[in-house]
Amino acid sequence: MGDELSAAKQFYEREGHLQVPRKHVERTVGEDQEERELKLGAWIGNQRSRAATLSPERVEQLTAIGMRWA
Repeated sequence: MGDELSAAKQFYEREGHLQVPRKHVERTVGEDQEERELKLGAWIGNQRSRAATLSPERVEQLTAIGMRWA
């Protein structure tokens, strides 16, 4: 799972939704124990706007963690 997808999952588990504000930055800790700051709001917005061109696997991954496409 990519860093952004992991961050989206973390956000969903904490907030119960993926209605991420556009400017939201999610802090995560990777397997290497290094803290990262990901522009999750922008990434989620981009995924929604590019839904028609995403791979079926990416759509499935995002749907599985609570993405609403409309």
